[in-house]
Amino acid sequence: MPITLPETLPAFDILSAEGVMVMSPGRAAMQDIRPLRIGLLNLMPKKIQTENQFARLIGATPLQIEFQLIRMTDHETRNTAAEHMEEFYRPFAEVEASGDKFDGLIITGAPIEHLEFEDVTYWDELARVFAWTQTHVHSTFGVCWGGMAMIWHFHGVKKHILPAKAFGCFRHQNLAPASPLLRGFSDDFVIPVSRWTEMRQAEIEAAPGLVTLLGSDEVGPCLVQDEGHRALYIFNHFEYDTGTLKEEYDRDVAAGKPINVPMNYYPGNDPSRPPLNRWRSHAHLLYGNWINEIYQTTPFRLEEIGAPVAA
Repeated sequence: MPITLPETLPAFDILSAEGVMVMSPGRAAMQDIRPLRIGLLNLMPKKIQTENQFARLIGATPLQIEFQLIRMTDHETRNTAAEHMEEFYRPFAEVEASGDKFDGLIITGAPIEHLEFEDVTYWDELARVFAWTQTHVHSTFGVCWGGMAMIWHFHGVKKHILPAKAFGCFRHQNLAPASPLLRGFSDDFVIPVSRWTEMRQAEIEAAPGLVTLLGSDEVGPCLVQDEGHRALYIFNHFEYDTGTLKEEYDRDVAAGKPINVPMNYYPGNDPSRPPLNRWRSHAHLLYGNWINEIYQTTPFRLEEIGAPVAA
């Protein structure tokens, strides 16, 4: 089944050309089923690239998805045309006022790791978003900085500055093979990592209700489940395209910034050679399993999302 996207959104043509099933809102309205409503709170500077990455993953499932793009209300992006933001994004204040509910919400990362959470200009509104998810979202997926911000907000687990950037493709282990979220996962696989901060396993273990599902000996915990808040936190980047780490590396080299060649990414660690994608299948597994779990557990009536469960 397809993902529903506006026909004028760049992702519509890009994903169609890749063979992803996409559907216009008009065509979707003619079908007598309820699609899953999934929101993307996009905090990344390159909005269109991030839209494509997540739409590609959630659009590969056998379910119809209504995909809605959300932005922080007063934060203005300098990297995406204002016309694109106006046409395709809803400010959170509008979403909040509407009373709309969502089966799933993805909160992306943001390149502001060096700041304390409370020093981020939109932190107060983001904290409202986190509180709103508890009554208006069935399952929330925080990615990289977004996941770190959520785990700090709900549990007080800190992020720690690394002495050097964790950058490259790192081996991870499946720590919970019986979890339905990891159905089909190998015992060992690689995930792209690009961050200046880390979460520490001992501090996650000390917080009640948190379970680490994926982790790495080199770069620490990766995927954490928080059943009490109906949330997942992932600190690495399954959603990255094949060339995303290359773009980051080339950008920093061109700017004269100190940066290491991303580890285990280029064949022979040679940046003159095209990188290979070794995480795509697990990316589709994770997001497909997440969508499937939402489908199995979300109320049929959207208005019942977030309602107290009867004893």
